[in-house]
Amino acid sequence: MVTAIILINVERKRVGEVAETLHKIEGVTEVYSVAGQYDLVAILRVKENEQVAEIVTGQLLKLEGIQKTETLIAFSCYSRYDLDHLFSIGQEKG
Repeated sequence: MVTAIILINVERKRVGEVAETLHKIEGVTEVYSVAGQYDLVAILRVKENEQVAEIVTGQLLKLEGIQKTETLIAFSCYSRYDLDHLFSIGQEKG
């Protein structure tokens, strides 16, 4: 699984609207409204790097209101939660 963190600057009046739209995109598992240099943070969890490229360049950058993005690819995850297990629920091969 590939995890990407997308840092997003949005037109001030459209933060809520853009967050709702981002959340509907397949592969986007979480969207956070944040304080600081960026307005939103989107977490992508997909199977392949090519899917990250498709979502970022093919979908996110076409959304009205997004001014700028910065994409970070995660190499490792240090978490108290077994994310692979959580995201595989209902996908067991049987």
